[in-house]
Amino acid sequence: MNRTLVIAHRGARSLAPENTLAAAQKGYEAGADLWETDVGVTADGVLILFHDDSLKRTTNAPEVFPDREPWTFAEFTFEEIERLDAGSWFDRDDPFGQIAAGKVSPADQAAYVGLRVPTVEDALRFTKERDWVVNIELKKLPPPLEDFPVVPRFFEVMDQVGIAPEQVRLSSFQHHWLEEARSFRPEVEVQALVGYYRDRPIDWDAVADYQTINARATLTPPEKVRQLVAEGKKINLFTVNDVDEARSYVEAGVSGLFTDFPQDLVPLVR
Repeated sequence: MNRTLVIAHRGARSLAPENTLAAAQKGYEAGADLWETDVGVTADGVLILFHDDSLKRTTNAPEVFPDREPWTFAEFTFEEIERLDAGSWFDRDDPFGQIAAGKVSPADQAAYVGLRVPTVEDALRFTKERDWVVNIELKKLPPPLEDFPVVPRFFEVMDQVGIAPEQVRLSSFQHHWLEEARSFRPEVEVQALVGYYRDRPIDWDAVADYQTINARATLTPPEKVRQLVAEGKKINLFTVNDVDEARSYVEAGVSGLFTDFPQDLVPLVR
């Protein structure tokens, strides 16, 4: 049986600001098998790493651009986003309590001040240089970029970097993008995300055509994982941070676990 993969969710974001190369590096150092990150697009068409539609939570956009509320990334040029500090908030908010627990060194805290929002090109180069693997989530884009051709643009960046197809996974809740990606580059693995809504059951029939499914853990108990594995599916679950919960999924045969704490889950699966 294949070993369960540990996937650093937005990097090791319990130890460093999410979706930065610092978080990716922490995931790499923790021994994660791969890392996951999210794609946003600037007003001038640059692919960046960003999760929320708004820049507010993880940058200082409200201070730099006080008149641009709600600070949607799609309404900012890349030059404007380059001006933002994407690291200081981590020290201020300590989102996972790891600074208070003494798990983030003062040197690391200082290094996070002034971090920039990376580009997808940065992320792919980082991954290529470390002979690692990245899961790229193509997120639904906010207005006015709902119809931006993100799939072909991603492959342009991928070609520019020259990263091997086996070092890249593409995932999305927008399954039509995955179909588009399959038609462009069948050699790049696609993974269907399901369970977007926390309070709605997953429609497993809707993703019957996918070999690999990335599902919300709270909607996918271990017995369901066992059933899907028996049917020949590969199941990755998001987001699992508790070691005992992770162990139950590993015993059920889960293929991978997205986690904010790769430093805790790696010892479990080794």
